[in-house]
Amino acid sequence: MPRLLTALALLLLAALPARAQPVLNIYNWSDYIDPYVVQRFTAETGIRVRYDVFDSLETLEGKLSAGRSGYDLIVPTSEPTFARLVRAGALRPLDRARIPNWRNLDPALMARAASVDPDNRHGAIYLWGTVGMGIRPDRVRAAAPDAPMDTLALLLDPRNAQRLSRCGIQVMDSATDVIPSVLRHLGLDPNTQSQDDLRAAERALLAIRPHVRAILPSGSVLDALATGDVCLALTYSGDVIQASARAREAGRGVEIAYVAPAAGAQLWFDMLAIPADAPNPEAAQAFIDFVLRPEVMAAITSHVRYPNAVPASRPMVAEAVRNDPSVYPTDAALAGSFVAGTPSQQVERLRTRIWSRFKAGR
Repeated sequence: MPRLLTALALLLLAALPARAQPVLNIYNWSDYIDPYVVQRFTAETGIRVRYDVFDSLETLEGKLSAGRSGYDLIVPTSEPTFARLVRAGALRPLDRARIPNWRNLDPALMARAASVDPDNRHGAIYLWGTVGMGIRPDRVRAAAPDAPMDTLALLLDPRNAQRLSRCGIQVMDSATDVIPSVLRHLGLDPNTQSQDDLRAAERALLAIRPHVRAILPSGSVLDALATGDVCLALTYSGDVIQASARAREAGRGVEIAYVAPAAGAQLWFDMLAIPADAPNPEAAQAFIDFVLRPEVMAAITSHVRYPNAVPASRPMVAEAVRNDPSVYPTDAALAGSFVAGTPSQQVERLRTRIWSRFKAGR
């Protein structure tokens, strides 16, 4: 009888559906993680990762605004997307008891991110960087030998733009990141609410539009720099640094440099955040805790060449990356940087119209 009962029990167990492997749904920027990190997380936790990518904040916001995106973990930039999601109640507060590696985060950087998320309740900094110019120094010097190499006048002075148009200019398709940098260059408040100031930025952009070859997502700008198709691009710091590494690997003699504007670069933070309707928030918090390990963050920074907010990781970052001031700005450069605020709805509408006219060239 015991054997019969055992056999029956085994048959009943076999008839039960197998427990499904937990799945973590991540929505992140393209080219923005070390793939081995994802594999290692799955190996350690048994949680399978479904990993989707986007190439602009507008794409991310559009996906989330529809509701029930199905994502457990997203990586919005602090301003304006993360800030808007916080205010809208669209993010789940983080349970720090489940994220013990939170203690590894840089308090000074987290304090700057707290300006849009009091007490950092909804997000941890993943990676950060600045907005500036990627240039081919040889071609820029050949086309405009007297042009300044350390300010946005290299791009925004129409005379310089006209000369550089022969070797190619691209601008990333992001009003969020471009317009504040233009305002700062003009000596205006990057967070201005003044229509006159915004019209000044519009005039500056339209003046160079005939000389801009393309306005494309940042990933496309990265490719154009790496292949040498353009000699100047306004984009994210890490894109330029990645393009420089790809160019060296290609061995075609293409040199690419990153230039942070001397007047002060726009500083941004990409945040690890959980949508309020995430189907598996526990897995998301486990992943946040995992990537905040110093050795894991070091692997990510070494791979994508963006700085992180875990100071203990820096000695473990690849030497060429950790000693590159384009990756880790000096204290003086950080002090001169600015964080863009979230515009009012009225200003946002005006910025959108300005950007549409810039892209259309009229």
